[in-house]
Amino acid sequence: MTVLWHLFLAFFIPGILGYGGGPASIPLIENEVVGHYHWMTVSTFSNVLAIGNSLPGPIAPQLAGYIGYEVGGVPGSLIALFATIAPSLILLIVLLQILYKFKDSPKVKRLTMLIRPIIVVMLGMMAFNFFATAKAASGWLPMILIGAASFVLMQRFKLHPALVIAGALLIGGVFMH
Repeated sequence: MTVLWHLFLAFFIPGILGYGGGPASIPLIENEVVGHYHWMTVSTFSNVLAIGNSLPGPIAPQLAGYIGYEVGGVPGSLIALFATIAPSLILLIVLLQILYKFKDSPKVKRLTMLIRPIIVVMLGMMAFNFFATAKAASGWLPMILIGAASFVLMQRFKLHPALVIAGALLIGGVFMH
């Protein structure tokens, strides 16, 4: 029962604090799953995140479903999914009218502008941790080559990011086991 409560907290707290949706929640989920509860390593979390990003749909429920299942089986998966979705449901039901009333307020717009740099820093720190893990696992050369190839394919050849992600998964699965 304690594990299920910890799963609930591990996904409910990022859901409340992750202003900006999935990308803003990912570092918070990583902090809970890797740093606080030690259910996964950074490397395992980054692999789960990579697979989740290659699938359609929002990332936070995908992470919650998988990690919840790994930690607590089917009940853990259901609890983690509910905990991920619950903050949005609460906000939609309770605060929708208030937010709609003040959406054009200069104070609300200023608050939004002040929160954006924090999200950028959190995403940057998570990317740095992933780069360090990738370097340790496969070295600088494969990491730089895959990154450069991805950049060129998307910028120069306008290849859809989903195809680049699928190609990177294929390369990782075949050559970097």
